[in-house]
Amino acid sequence: MFSTRRLRVAAGLAVSALVAVVAVSTGTSATSQSAKLVIWADADRVPAVTQVANAWARAKGVTVQVVQKQSGPIRQEVSTVAVENAPDVIVGAHDWVGELSGNGSIIPLSPSAATRKQFPAYALNAFSYGTAIKKLYGAPVALENIALVTNTRLAKPPKSFADLEKQALASKKKMKTQVGLAVQQGQGDAYHMYPFFSGLGGYIFGTNKAGNLDPSDIGVANAKFLKNAPLIDKWNKEGLIRSQVNDSIAKDLFLKGRVAYWITGPWFLADIRKSGVRYQVSAFPQIVSGIKSVPFLGVQGYMVTKYSTAHGVESLAKDLVANYMMQPAAQLTLALANDRSPANLRALAQVKDKDLKAFGAASAGGVPMPNIPQMASVWQDLGAAWVRSTKGAGSIPARKSFIGAQKSIAQKIG
Repeated sequence: MFSTRRLRVAAGLAVSALVAVVAVSTGTSATSQSAKLVIWADADRVPAVTQVANAWARAKGVTVQVVQKQSGPIRQEVSTVAVENAPDVIVGAHDWVGELSGNGSIIPLSPSAATRKQFPAYALNAFSYGTAIKKLYGAPVALENIALVTNTRLAKPPKSFADLEKQALASKKKMKTQVGLAVQQGQGDAYHMYPFFSGLGGYIFGTNKAGNLDPSDIGVANAKFLKNAPLIDKWNKEGLIRSQVNDSIAKDLFLKGRVAYWITGPWFLADIRKSGVRYQVSAFPQIVSGIKSVPFLGVQGYMVTKYSTAHGVESLAKDLVANYMMQPAAQLTLALANDRSPANLRALAQVKDKDLKAFGAASAGGVPMPNIPQMASVWQDLGAAWVRSTKGAGSIPARKSFIGAQKSIAQKIG
């Protein structure tokens, strides 16, 4: 579920640093100038991937062609494109993996053990898939998650959820707004509501004994969540959150200094900085004792397609993705170019931007969006459950709303 935003290439990351990584790369047998790799990337990532891929290509003596595509069509077309027009590598989100590995569009990767150790387990798991044995199908590059952003002229970063609630409602009264906390919903947004959902004890899918996601174990209306659901009714009654707030309304409320808190991601950092609002990024506070409130995690990365085999460049494509792009220098360039935190821990340690560090800290314990195909049956109903119970007048009790959502999801999954 990656958002594409304005490109901001990180300063100080020279191409020479990237070329140096090639010195430790695993060699490949194809080094002819006639060899060419085709990469599909969205507009905001084309400059950075071109820089990184060309540095690798020069050292290997091959050619890289980066083709600009919209993110959605990359996912859709990679399964149906003609071989002669197909990419060898694609840029995409981790939650594509279940679908694309299932239909054979992407192939497994085997980075070295030393390389794997440079990544947190959840980043690798996000790009791993398998009903029995999990295989890695992508190189994680950038982490993306939402966090709490505080307007420090109106409030202080909260010490607890009760503190957040108190300050948010005080600011709401002072500024005469209709909502205390800006979090987008509109027609339904299960992604942005996830810190509330997890903080009340909700989960999407459980796991089986093998550690794989189990679509038969749906936790949208589990007993723990339902016990805490009356808090949603309380938030609705006091106007802490409102489903009528969409992405543009939430952004406008915060950037114009009308709400103290905004739940959003790093894709709006440039807008926040330009607005002149004094702010601080922090983790979402715990709502209920003993339950950590965490965000969904999105992991962006690179995948090698089945077409690389047909084009005779599979080993080259795997070297670029599973080796070169997983090294710290390449990770820094690829992630920071879009205001994201690199997945590689050594690269993350080199990040100087305090806001990206704060978003990274807020990701601790986060849950990667499920990458199994059954997740497609969850988004609409889970988002709608929040809308029904937080729309102010005419809302239905949260308990009833989420029980209904679970039943609908279970029926769709079958």
